[in-house]
Amino acid sequence: MTIKKEESRSKAAATYNAASDVYDDQALSFWDRFGRRTVERLALQPGASVLDVCSGSGASALAAAERVAPHGRVIAVDLAERLLQLARAKAERRGLTNIEFQLADFEELGLPDSSFDAVICVFGIFFVPDMSRAVRELWRMVRPDGQLAITTWGPNLFEPGNTAFWEAVREERPELYKGFNPWDRICEPASVRAMLKEGGVNTEDVVAEYGTHSLTSPADWWSIVMGTGYRGTVEQLDPEARERVRKANRKYVEETQLGLVVTNVVYAIARKQ
Repeated sequence: MTIKKEESRSKAAATYNAASDVYDDQALSFWDRFGRRTVERLALQPGASVLDVCSGSGASALAAAERVAPHGRVIAVDLAERLLQLARAKAERRGLTNIEFQLADFEELGLPDSSFDAVICVFGIFFVPDMSRAVRELWRMVRPDGQLAITTWGPNLFEPGNTAFWEAVREERPELYKGFNPWDRICEPASVRAMLKEGGVNTEDVVAEYGTHSLTSPADWWSIVMGTGYRGTVEQLDPEARERVRKANRKYVEETQLGLVVTNVVYAIARKQ
């Protein structure tokens, strides 16, 4: 494993282990919404086998397990053990016994070719340094006539809150300004399609969905900050600086009466011929 990949893997794991304390808060209900929408686009059948990578607390993996039950199976993989703990607890509450959770790097699973009817990656491909290589690995595990689903964030994610957050960070630590926002690497249908093609996957089923996410209180925006990739930056601030950034964001939300943030998404589905 290269140093760059090790660093990327370590940073993603640390960020989302930290974010687990608020990851499933109602303010972040978009995780479940977009996970389920990704699964719905696959039209999974009962009995199918599914690999869900970068599975977080199970938004798409649990939805897939429900779709393929009772005889289908799902393997959910993530680097953040605390998120997997949340997912396991939810699976138990829902009585889902056809899902297995693994703490692992999905590029190093070593599973055989053509192992799954569907492979899913929601909001995760951009954390991998070599995205095209990652696509090739995911595609390798898809059976003939199976499907690959990759969902990424679209442009202007969480604006205008996004700009408010980064400006407050820059006031405290200029060197951290947009230092960890890999989701910006790939946020348009054309770039998603090009990434897939470079990874050996050709598809025209790449769809942009434009939308927003409601904030029900000023505290919601900070919950989103603490429960998403922004947490990786917040964790690098000392307690005093973190509190100033939080207050600056709270002030912005209150003064602008911010009630919506942008949540544009790009869905890509490919079927292996």
